[in-house]
Amino acid sequence: MPAEVTWWGHATCTLEDSGTRVLTDPLFARRLAHLRRRRGAVPPPEALRADVALVSHLHADHLHVPSLARLAPGTRLLVPRGAPDAVPGLRRLTALDVTEMAPGDVTSVGPLAVRAVPALHDGRRLPVGRRRAPALGYVVEGAARTYFAGDTGLFEDMAKEVGPVDAALLPVGGWGPYLGDGHLDAGRAAQALALLGAPSAVPVHYGTYWPIGMDAVRPHEFHAPGQEFERLAARHAPEAVVHRLGHGESVRLGGAR
Repeated sequence: MPAEVTWWGHATCTLEDSGTRVLTDPLFARRLAHLRRRRGAVPPPEALRADVALVSHLHADHLHVPSLARLAPGTRLLVPRGAPDAVPGLRRLTALDVTEMAPGDVTSVGPLAVRAVPALHDGRRLPVGRRRAPALGYVVEGAARTYFAGDTGLFEDMAKEVGPVDAALLPVGGWGPYLGDGHLDAGRAAQALALLGAPSAVPVHYGTYWPIGMDAVRPHEFHAPGQEFERLAARHAPEAVVHRLGHGESVRLGGAR
């Protein structure tokens, strides 16, 4: 049975592989500080059902404690090493089975192997706190090998660290028009896809949350990254298939090579 990916918006996806449900960077909120959900409904309750949730880094739009608190008791939760020390609210989620991960760590979730890989991104819990934790991506291996990049910039050893994968869930934008260091925009994500050699990709982390009023002023920068990634991927990685999903849409991905 091929793996299946559903995109719920921002960096939140469900990956179903080998009868196991993996949830990435759960964010189930209409509002987060100055951000509003501008496209797609808040994911339905069934989206909370997961065997394991992966948290890529400590920023509040990726490690969202109220969303994690809605997961069923006993759900596995993989977080960057040091996250409970840096985020006090995480320590209160005693009903979850929390495992701290660092690059290179591998853990089993049912029939799946989940490996943490490096990401080029600020790992602090901003805007407060000095404690750092590594920003991570994850490779989930079952019927397929799927790379969830979290937030990252391009880095020299990306292909070596990630290894061969069948599909890549790549961030192609953000929640504002300006992306600093440690991020992929549509062009850099297309280059990443070429480096990885993945035969399929799903663009994520765009077109969901936007600062109040800015979607009316600069709507093209809110909606365009997915289409732009699709266009540039055809140039940089012409053999790859890009699945540009709408919120709540799913796609089946091929099995492991």
